[in-house]
Amino acid sequence: MKIIIAGAGDVGFHLAKLLSYESQDTYIIDFDGDKLDYLNSHLDVITKKGDATSIKLLKEIGIDSADLLIAVTESQNTNFTISVIGKSLGAKKTIARIDNPEFLNDCEVDFKQFGLDFMISPQELAANEIKMLLNQSSFNDTVEFEKGLFNVMGTSLTYKSPLVDLTVKEAKQKFKNIDFITIAIKRANISQTIIPRGDTTYQVNDQVYFSVPSYNMKDLYPIIGKIKFDIKNVIILGGSSIGEKTARNLCQEGFNIKLIEKDKEKAESLAEELDNVLVINGDGTDLELLEEENIRETDAFIAVTGNSETNIMSCLVAKSKGVKKTIALVENMDYIEISQTIGIESLINKKLIAASSILRHIRKGEILALANLHNIDAEVFEFEVQPNAKVTEKPIKELNFPREAVFGGVIRNGKPYMSFGEMQIQSGDKVIVFCLPEAINTVESLFR
Repeated sequence: MKIIIAGAGDVGFHLAKLLSYESQDTYIIDFDGDKLDYLNSHLDVITKKGDATSIKLLKEIGIDSADLLIAVTESQNTNFTISVIGKSLGAKKTIARIDNPEFLNDCEVDFKQFGLDFMISPQELAANEIKMLLNQSSFNDTVEFEKGLFNVMGTSLTYKSPLVDLTVKEAKQKFKNIDFITIAIKRANISQTIIPRGDTTYQVNDQVYFSVPSYNMKDLYPIIGKIKFDIKNVIILGGSSIGEKTARNLCQEGFNIKLIEKDKEKAESLAEELDNVLVINGDGTDLELLEEENIRETDAFIAVTGNSETNIMSCLVAKSKGVKKTIALVENMDYIEISQTIGIESLINKKLIAASSILRHIRKGEILALANLHNIDAEVFEFEVQPNAKVTEKPIKELNFPREAVFGGVIRNGKPYMSFGEMQIQSGDKVIVFCLPEAINTVESLFR
């Protein structure tokens, strides 16, 4: 598959990194020679310095044979232009990163006629993820499949969890009345993601990801040693597009929202736009202001300013004041790993979320959904099983399934089922699979 990426920023880099694992024919265009040099020295990709809106440049790298053109520069208008030109020159499919969410929601304009096949808004995706994280209060990462029939839930284990010091096999025996599958473990002192086996032992501070059907979600809380708590009162720090969209989303869900914005003019504008939100003009890192706004009675604190350091520090302050749930927008990729180790429950990175959304268009097979988990270079797929797919030929335990992947569950005729060894997958099933990069091609081939 020939893929051309316009823009070597964080979204473009993360996409290129994931694709380089799979030996995709990947080209990256950017003006910044230093970024391209870094890509060349770290990834197996082809770089081209220049303007991705240049017809001459696009022809030089063979745009007419491109299966996919992805425009993810910092400029929405540039991304539009690249997509239109690329489609006209023969690119089979185009994807553009946009900033204006109006173009996504019931828009009256048919952008496909201009050459834009798909559009993504990182701000919109991030706001939706925040809402999902608040609805699963004791977990720091969550992905829904089929409107919650199956869920991938991530949490950090404390000494209170009865799983600690048990093996995966022992845990299944101890909690045999609860359906769950442990699909991944990220250990603090090991950079590599662990695909757990029966003899893998849970340890304190493990970041553990479970796949659990909807009917057992509430039963997962005692296993991780945490209590499900309700969130009603929320403070949002930062009136960015993410902050505004999040406030709007949460108001529709019945949350009580306060939004703190430092810029007076922006705060006044937000107050006019958001009818049911109390907008406060002030510095959200000011302890006195937070105390005045009853930070101690707040259930969740969401920091989405444009500064990662401010978001991390303000969440730590909120946590010290008794706030149950904190969510920080972390744009600096270097901070992602340390954020969870210093006490912030949940973090989001809108560029990683955007890259995850784009990857769905790159994958082969009938993929219904795809997600990346924070701080893990791996993917969670939802495949729709086609007639005569290889995965239907034998029971799961007899399939030549790679050790770098694990089944997370099966949805059959609208009902969730556990994907244990005796099960035989059937045509029409929807199957959840967690997969490390080195096994993606093998897994995709089983579903074709």
